[in-house]
Amino acid sequence: MITNRQYCTFFLDDQCFGLDVLQVQEIVRGQPLTPVPLAHPSVRGLINLRGQIVTAIDLRERLALPPRPRDQQPVNVVVQTDDGAVSLLVDEIGDVLEVTEQQFERPPETLRGAARDLIQGVYKLADRLLVILDPKLIVSLPTARHG
Repeated sequence: MITNRQYCTFFLDDQCFGLDVLQVQEIVRGQPLTPVPLAHPSVRGLINLRGQIVTAIDLRERLALPPRPRDQQPVNVVVQTDDGAVSLLVDEIGDVLEVTEQQFERPPETLRGAARDLIQGVYKLADRLLVILDPKLIVSLPTARHG
């Protein structure tokens, strides 16, 4: 039996990423960020989402990509986690794509760095690769080491 999966897609530094559509709560633009002193470098701040305080994680920082240009406003992809909502800051939103198991491949062994542990695999599309992120790992930030 062939099972299709749907992914909410977004772009970071011209690369296409996806998260399972069932884990995405909403897409929000133009939310003011309140900085959090001494937070993990990936935490850009907190947003107020209709009275709910939500941590905003910069996916460019999390995946060790170059910083977003200053004149480019990030888009918030709000995902549901076991600990509540978390906002993932991305460059641009794509479409919801439906893909088949046959298109899926595990991350290549040659993939190194921070991204390797955060990627579940890739789907080969006609014009690009769709990189699937692990939603649990992408929001669980490593604790800072002091000393």
